[in-house]
Amino acid sequence: MNDGRFIEIPYRMLPEETLDALLEAFVTRQGYDTTDTGDGMHGWVGQLRRQLECSDLIIAHDLQTETTEVMTLARWRAFGRDLADDEEEG
Repeated sequence: MNDGRFIEIPYRMLPEETLDALLEAFVTRQGYDTTDTGDGMHGWVGQLRRQLECSDLIIAHDLQTETTEVMTLARWRAFGRDLADDEEEG
């Protein structure tokens, strides 16, 4: 996507602690209620891991800003379209 600036990181390549930290940051940023699962943050992380396994979520890394984000596949695709539109305008 977008001249190699963004890359998808296979979640299986990340150390467990790193993946857990990314998923916990995603839960916090999205404002999830950690009491919803009965297992708190651990429950949400488990649910998000299953979504990664099903390819409903992806991990994307921005090589320019050196940031890594978890996002839905739909958001990733929309993000790519938005970037392409910005490139056409600029």
